[in-house]
Amino acid sequence: MMYNPDNPVGAAYFRSFEMIAGQLAVQPINLPIHDLSEVESAIASLADQQNGGVLFPPDITITSLRTQVSAILISHSVPAISTLPAFAAAGGLASYGANILVMYRQSASYVDRILRGEKPGDLPFQQPTIYRLVINLRTAKTFGLTVPDTLLAAADEVIE
Repeated sequence: MMYNPDNPVGAAYFRSFEMIAGQLAVQPINLPIHDLSEVESAIASLADQQNGGVLFPPDITITSLRTQVSAILISHSVPAISTLPAFAAAGGLASYGANILVMYRQSASYVDRILRGEKPGDLPFQQPTIYRLVINLRTAKTFGLTVPDTLLAAADEVIE
């Protein structure tokens, strides 16, 4: 998992990943980065590992560098998945995460309720309920991966 350690969200995602990794039969590797040169070094360190890949939690550093990061991943033949569709659109293998547009729409009702006098602390905490899967078929073909038809059918968007 690659993220900027200055972002506490990344560390929380990594702790969750560590807890579940054994059940998924994967080896969690912590790849903290701060800039593009560290991203390149981290990806290069994975290039020789068989069946390796990178997970990107929501992180502004990776999001802002997504085009360059995707190019580095492809040049080292390292697949990656992010929570944000913009990553898959920039050349990442796939993205899977909460549908941000739906979350923004839901937040509008909270703004309305607050403006009408409700206290923010009295409003219930909401978790995302709608997720979005984007698969970049071009990138999959670049890596020589065959994406199962069932996964393609489940995808909300397939980039060809």
